[in-house]
Amino acid sequence: MAQEDVFKKIVSHCKEYGFVFPSSEIYDGLGAVYDYGQMGVELKNNIKKYWWDSMTLLHENVVGIDSAIFMHPTIWKASGHVDAFNDPLIDNKDSKKRYRADVLIEEYLAKIDEKIEKEVEKAAKRFGDSFDEKMYRETNPRVLENQQKRDEVHARFAKALNDSNLDDLRQLIVDCEIACPVSGSRNWTEVRQFNLMFATEMGSTAEGAMKVYLRPETAQGIFVNFLNVQKTGRMKVPFGIAQIGKAFRNEIVARQFIFRMREFEQMEMQFFVAPGTELDWFEYWKKERLKWHQALGFGNENYQFHDHDKLAHYANAATDIEFRMPFG
Repeated sequence: MAQEDVFKKIVSHCKEYGFVFPSSEIYDGLGAVYDYGQMGVELKNNIKKYWWDSMTLLHENVVGIDSAIFMHPTIWKASGHVDAFNDPLIDNKDSKKRYRADVLIEEYLAKIDEKIEKEVEKAAKRFGDSFDEKMYRETNPRVLENQQKRDEVHARFAKALNDSNLDDLRQLIVDCEIACPVSGSRNWTEVRQFNLMFATEMGSTAEGAMKVYLRPETAQGIFVNFLNVQKTGRMKVPFGIAQIGKAFRNEIVARQFIFRMREFEQMEMQFFVAPGTELDWFEYWKKERLKWHQALGFGNENYQFHDHDKLAHYANAATDIEFRMPFG
């Protein structure tokens, strides 16, 4: 059975057995917004409790908080979210579909990776126990050609992201002949930035109302409470602050069921360390978090690290733990 068919069956099963329902379904629903049913909420609460206990009870230097969704708008200005919490979007003129430009390029790179891995897998089956994978990757012409192509595209991609150069992102899509998954055409618009934050107003009158935002992530609530937690808990560096809470993002390219929603929950821990030790702790928590995910029992082979091509101005390193979903 094709992976897409499996995924559709999972979505259907979730609705039929009370795990997840489309929100506002009696009024035709609301895109990328879902409600958790009687079974789904129990499953979600089990996962949250497992995460919370493993984070706060098993680490004596990690404590929890629950910060408000609304925060003073100056916080979001200072953190850069008002000016820079954007996605680079591109439209296909024929299908009228909208995509994230960076995701189109990442998917293109992933296809090259798949070609390389298929070549290696075929060779491994052909040569059996005598197969030397390292030598094959370093000498096989097809593997080397694809690897060189990938490295060149990746280098241009990383530079465009780091320079925030939207023209270079579009040119890379054109040069790689990336087509729209729906129409198959390469008739693209320019790439433009779209801010992901939901804005609303707080106040008793429209004239005196203050513009506020639904938080796009939970981290800022941890940062602004750092001193409160440190003083009241008599915490000493290194220590962590954990939180589970709602976040909201105006995702234009919302898809893949509950894996990309406009309203979602984050489970997050920020760990504060002495200057100069951050990379050591980064490696420690990479391993700790991977062990937690692997303990869920979905197969260690389905997890991998993905280093970020573009780092935030405050970051020395950033890595995602990726899971092999039916859709990629």
